[in-house]
Formats: sequence, C-alpha cells, structure tokens
Amino acid sequence: MLLRHTTPDIKERKALMVNPAKTCQPIGAMYASLGVHGCLPHSHGSQGCYAYHRSALTRHYKEPVMAATSAFTEGASVFGGQANLVQAIDNIFTVYEPDVIAVHTTCLSETIGDDIPQIINKAASDGRIPDGKYVFHANTPSYVGSHVTGFANMTKAMVDYFAETDGHKKKALNLIPGYVEPADMTEIRRLASEMNIASIMFPDTSRVLNGPLTGKFKMFPQGGVTIDQLKGSGSSTGTIALGAIASAPAGLAMDSKCKVPCQVLNLPIGLLDTDLFIDAMRRMAGVNVPESIDLERGQLVDAISDWHPYLQGKRVGIVGDPDQLLAMTRFLASLDMHPVYLVTGSPAGKKFEAQLRQAVAEVPGDVRIKVPGDMFLFHQWLKNEPVDLLIGNTYAKYIARDEDIPFVRYGFPIFDRMGHSYFSSMGYRGALRLLEKMLDALLDRKDRDSSDIEFELVL
Repeated sequence: MLLRHTTPDIKERKALMVNPAKTCQPIGAMYASLGVHGCLPHSHGSQGCYAYHRSALTRHYKEPVMAATSAFTEGASVFGGQANLVQAIDNIFTVYEPDVIAVHTTCLSETIGDDIPQIINKAASDGRIPDGKYVFHANTPSYVGSHVTGFANMTKAMVDYFAETDGHKKKALNLIPGYVEPADMTEIRRLASEMNIASIMFPDTSRVLNGPLTGKFKMFPQGGVTIDQLKGSGSSTGTIALGAIASAPAGLAMDSKCKVPCQVLNLPIGLLDTDLFIDAMRRMAGVNVPESIDLERGQLVDAISDWHPYLQGKRVGIVGDPDQLLAMTRFLASLDMHPVYLVTGSPAGKKFEAQLRQAVAEVPGDVRIKVPGDMFLFHQWLKNEPVDLLIGNTYAKYIARDEDIPFVRYGFPIFDRMGHSYFSSMGYRGALRLLEKMLDALLDRKDRDSSDIEFELVL
C-alpha cells in the first residue's frame, strides 16, 4: 500500500535507500555453502540473523535449508565469539556429522573483529575438528556489498582453502556458475556433458535445493561438489567463470593460486552469450560442438524469428542482480526490445555500468541506469514514463500491480511462484523459456485490453 504514495518527483538521495534491490551478504554465502556436498553452513553471529537467512532461502526454494549459528548473546557481543564458535564446531561434528562446515560472518562478529582463521586453528589444535573433516570461512558483513558479493566471497574461499595442484593437468574444466538457480547449474553442466567435456562445477546446488521427495529425511542431500573435486580443481585445464561479479573472484583466484587459466563470461542467457559460452568450452577442451546442441540453437533462432513481431520495440524495465541484469539486457536488446530502465542494488562498479551502457548503445531514446540503485527510484521512473514489461523479483510485483504493467518474475528472491528452481533460463533451452514467459505476459495483456472487435483467435 505504501508504494501507492511513491512520488513521481525525483530527488537526489545519497544516504537513504528505500525499498532496496538486494539483500545481505550472508544469504549469498549460505547459498554457496549449500553447493558443497555434506556441508553445513554456519552463521557466526546472532540467532536472528541465521533465522532470517534460512527463511529467505527456504521461501525461495521451497526446501528446508539446514544451517547452524554461534548464537551470540550479550557476552559474546562484548567479548567476542571465539568460545561460541569453537563449541559450535565441536557440537556440529559430534551431533550432525557433516563433511565440512562453512563459516560466514555477520555484522555483529565483523564489528567485534573476530579473527575467524585463528578461531578455526584453535578448534583444530583443541581436537574439535575430526580427521578427514574440514572447516573453511568467508568474511561477509551485511553492511558491505550484497547477497551476490557474499556468494562470490564464499565461492572464492572454496578455492583459497581447497584447490591444489601437483603440476599435472587433467582434461577437465572448472565451471563456476554464478548466483543462479539449481536448474541453471544443471543446464550448464548438461551442456558440458553434451560436448563430452569432463567438468567440476562449484558451487553446485542442483539436487540439494531442487531434489526429489523420497519420504526419507536427509540432513545432507546427494548433490553438491565434493571436497575431493574442489582439491582436484587446481589441476584442471581451464576455468570458465560465468558472471563477472559473482564468479570472477574465484576464477581469478584459481588462476593465481594454481595457474589454471580463467575466462570470465557473461551468464549464458540468450543466443549470443550462450554462443560465447559454448565456443569457450569448445576451445578450452579442444572438442567439436555436437549436432544436438546445433539443433537446440536452431530451434531458438526459429522461435526468435517467429516471435520477433510481438516483442520488437517493447519498452522494458529490469531490476535485479548485476550478472543477470547485464545478460538479460543483452538478450532483450538482441531481440530488438528496448530495455530502458536498469537497476541493481549491488555495488557492481563503474566498469559494470559501462558494460550496461554498451549493451543498450543501439536502444533508441533515453536509457536510465542506476548502479547501485533502489526500487523506489525504479518505481519513480515508471510513474513518469511507463514501460510495456517489467522484469524483477517478487518484490517488484507491488510496483507491477500499482502501475498495471505486465510482469515476469526473474531473479532472487521469488517467494510467490514455483518452477524457478526446476526450469532453467540458461542456454538455448532456457532462452526459449524466457521468450515464452515474456510473450505470455505481453499477449495476455493484449487479450485483456482488447475490445470485442480486436479480440482475435489467432495472433
């Protein structure tokens, strides 16, 4: 209801964010941790933080998210959380028996200044970490960055703690998928498999947050990258990091630590960026592209040709995470759609903003970009000059309803719909799904607004 009081009068704001288009680092770190097999994420802070992070992920994926907390009280808040974390590590390995614990910090523990590596070393020297078990960490204060940077920090920690090389390269590629859905990770891995390329994907939440219902509870699902695979990633032929914000830090760390060359690409959303991904895998692995993938590409090209008249020229507003925002913008621009309002809440930097500008260089008219921005400003832009289609997470539904704009849900979080964790938007097949969702939204609106004379059977 409060959104209906959004004023169209735009004023410059430097210290105030209204309706932020992001959430906090620990959520992304917890999500990345769940992509390691047998891993229990651990929130080093208060119980309230940990409960919020779990509930946000549970609501999005409709799956129970297991995690632990240091459960800070007043004493830990003043004197530090070392005793809490050491005891927690002991309790977790004794009671839940994970293979690995992934510790991420919160605002409270970061403000106190807890030295997590020192605490982990103390737990090890005290015999709290059993043989063959592991603890690693990432610093993720909520007052810096966003859930995307939290994901990036935890993924980089996987490289820092585990990747190693014996000097001999093996024929495998490291695939760092970025902050995407479990179904997207499945599709990325499928494309590599279709090309007969051995791959190590990390993190990998497929079969963890979109697994089957078997009637039996499992604390640690079957999916996720194993510690042995993470160790072996340092001997791979190359690394493809998908998304400069979420994946590049880990990929570049792998290059620096283990001399595994890294190529940073956009997320494979749409025709062009999927082509670039397929070509990068082809060249790195020294293989040919099979006919099965050529078929998928040809079907997408055919669909684009068929549906272009209904999509071209449509004005679109997009709010979302940086890597998804850039790839989606490039995809829409290639369809001759007009992405005119682009907002991300994550602090992605000037280089990212320049990439967005380049992506919309041929879009006619004024294109407004805000990095970082919030959804209040995004709403104000829409009030002043509406668009034909809105793309964003669940929080954007209020803007879509208030301004009566067709809406496609995309990104994180999506609390009010199902399917995003099971149906990919990556690759050629995923692009077909995105096209269908956009076309359905636009044509459903056309049918709704048509008079009896204009209400056609065949469009």
